Amino acid sequence: MPKGQAQPKKRKIPMRTCLGCQEVKPKKELIRIVRTSGGEFKVDPSGKLAGRGAYLCPNEACINSALSGKRFQKALGDDLSPEVVSQLKMELARREAERREIERRKALLESQSGKK
Repeated sequence: MPKGQAQPKKRKIPMRTCLGCQEVKPKKELIRIVRTSGGEFKVDPSGKLAGRGAYLCPNEACINSALSGKRFQKALGDDLSPEVVSQLKMELARREAERREIERRKALLESQSGKK
């Protein structure tokens, strides 16, 4: 690169630790659970709700591990209600369906490009 030209800045990827498996992963790959200032627990798909947050990998094993190890209680100050656990599992199913759809479309595009 010639002198005087600025190099493009690299964006820092925020990393978070999963409560279930304790692995550090990019924030966008994880599901956020937040305790609002009113003490209410919510699944936060946007990752931007105000409040104390905790993160989980989008898989059943991590959810079960975090629930059985009382890690939500330690991270958020209280156990999750059954409704929030249900929301968490619905978010997990939504992400899995989304991932399968992306793979299906990718395979379709590859098969179409191979025919030409």
